Amino acid sequence: MFTAFSAALTGLSANEVGIDAVGNNLANLNTTGYKAETVNFYDLVAQSLGLGNGQTSVGLGTGKPTVVQGFTQGAIQSTNGALDAAIQGDGFFVVQDPSSGAIQYSRAGNFQVDANGDLVTATGQNVQGWTAVAGVLNTNGSISDIRIPSGTLQAPVATQNLSMDLNLNAAVTTGSPDATFSTPINVYDSLGNVHTLTVTFTQTAANTWSYAVSIPGADVTGGTAGTPFPIAGATGTLNFDSNGNLTTPAATDPPVAIAVTGLTDGASDLNINWSLYNPDGTSMITQYASQTEVSSNTQDGTAAAQLTHVALSNGGEVVAQFSDGQQVTVGQLALASIRNPESLTAVGDNNFQVSSQTSIPAIGVPNTGGRGQVLAGALESSTVDIAQEFTSMISYQSGYQAASKVITTADTLTQTVINLIQG
Repeated sequence: MFTAFSAALTGLSANEVGIDAVGNNLANLNTTGYKAETVNFYDLVAQSLGLGNGQTSVGLGTGKPTVVQGFTQGAIQSTNGALDAAIQGDGFFVVQDPSSGAIQYSRAGNFQVDANGDLVTATGQNVQGWTAVAGVLNTNGSISDIRIPSGTLQAPVATQNLSMDLNLNAAVTTGSPDATFSTPINVYDSLGNVHTLTVTFTQTAANTWSYAVSIPGADVTGGTAGTPFPIAGATGTLNFDSNGNLTTPAATDPPVAIAVTGLTDGASDLNINWSLYNPDGTSMITQYASQTEVSSNTQDGTAAAQLTHVALSNGGEVVAQFSDGQQVTVGQLALASIRNPESLTAVGDNNFQVSSQTSIPAIGVPNTGGRGQVLAGALESSTVDIAQEFTSMISYQSGYQAASKVITTADTLTQTVINLIQG
């Protein structure tokens, strides 16, 4: 009879834990990155306490249930958040609690920037990863707080290389107006000022063109405003074969050197390499019987630019966009791979902490070493299934009521026995 009391009491306690877990799950139905808790029950039998001789015996009820979180993939929902991120696959974001300094792990990627310019979680933990130093991002070093540049003015970069893809019309007549063609290309000096170089091509014979590069006279000392100033040494001859392919200069020859000295704005001299060939050895300049025109040109200089926007990109890169349209990677999120995530301990704020049973987290770049991919502009939804939770709640409620009925029944039988003894 007393076994009935104790067994039923364990049932009350166990089902109470189940109801608590359901309540917690339903409360976190819309919590970003939340992983639903699952209650595991196990029984207690008489033999486990040394009773019986291997024969069938009445159990002693149920043990205290264990509550674990199932780390299944939650649904990925697109958002408009520039700093929102979701993990597709395994892995955790690595965060650090600012008060205790403890490293924690999270699946919630609703990040923001605090007053110090640090990337933090919605509850204030510092997101860990790598920050670019002097424009260089080294993901082989140790992780630290990710610092977002704020109000940064990007220094100008002087042009060092330029190229242009164009065709020179093989059908023109030497000496005619069509035998001369000029095209401009803008370059930048060390102060960020723009200068327009003009490249002039002139057909001097069949399959032969000369070229010369000039700069506005007002841009250099010794020049005359309104008159192009020829750049010394930036002249030469282009020879083409019968198929319209450039043969001289050859692909093995050095690029054309364009040296501009004595800039009137006080910037450093320009030393630019003009590449006539692609990296694969094909010429960027052709001579076909088609209209003379430039299809594209490139140069690697930039003016000073103001930071306008910072956002995460797929893969967990933190990308800064500047007013000149240039995008620069200024940081990289780190992910941690944990072989047995169910051993993690929930510490609140969507975060987990390692326990004594947790394997050592392997931290690295997303989409490497078994770590999942980071999707930008998205968040991982809670894995709570409301229908399943209501089903579980009904089951726990029924179990609780049944255990209560056992207690009242055992109490009634006990009173009957006591009355028999007293009678």
